[in-house]
Amino acid sequence: MFVKICGTTSEEDALLAVALGADALGFIFAPSPRQVAPALVADIVKRLPPEVLTVGVFRNEMPSRLVDIVLETGVRGVQLHGSEGPDAITTIRSKLPLVMIKAIPAGHPEVRRAGRYKSDIVLLDAPSPGSGQVFDWRLAEGVPDGIRLMLAGGLGPENVAEAIEGVHPWGVDVVTGVEASPGRKDPVKLREFIRRAKEAEPAHYEARGEGPYDWQEELS
Repeated sequence: MFVKICGTTSEEDALLAVALGADALGFIFAPSPRQVAPALVADIVKRLPPEVLTVGVFRNEMPSRLVDIVLETGVRGVQLHGSEGPDAITTIRSKLPLVMIKAIPAGHPEVRRAGRYKSDIVLLDAPSPGSGQVFDWRLAEGVPDGIRLMLAGGLGPENVAEAIEGVHPWGVDVVTGVEASPGRKDPVKLREFIRRAKEAEPAHYEARGEGPYDWQEELS
C-alpha cells in the first residue's frame, strides 16, 4: 500500500513521516492554510531519502510558474488539484520528467473519464478538498479499470483500514486526519495511520490499478 502524507509544512514532520514508513510527501503550493514557500520545500527535500517521492500540489497554476517551482524545489512529482485538463499534463511533461497525479472530486463526471488524463496516478478526493470530510466510497466504482487509484478525503487512523478493504485503492493520501492543527502533524495519529494502512493490505491483496509501481524507474 502506497502511503502519501500531504500538507507537509516542516522538516520535522517530513522526517518523522519518512521514518514511520511514508512513501511520499506532499507540499501544497496552492492557496491553503498549509501553503508553503518553495524555498522552505527546497531545504526539506534536500534532507529526504531519494526513494521518497516528493510531490508539489498545485491548483490551476500557470504551467510556466509550476515548472519554475518544481525546478526550485526539486520535487519529483506534481499533483494537479484544480480544473486542469489533459493538455496541462502534456505541456508539463514536455518540459520535465515528473510523476503526474490528477485529483478529481468524488461524484464528478470526470471520474469516469479519468483515463483521458494519462496521469500516473488518479487521486479521488472529497468534493471539498482539505475539508477532512468522508465521501461515499462507492463513488470510487466509477474509476475506470487499470488506473492507479489513490484514495483521499476524510481518511484517518480510525477508518483507513476499512477504506482500503472496501475500495481496494492502489494508495491512500491523508492531510487533516493526521494533524494536531492545520499544517502540524500529530505523531501518534501519523504513526497509527501509516501502520494501519500498511497492515490493511493482506498478502493476496489486489489493488485497483496497475502495480507494482517504481516511480524512480518511471523518471529514468
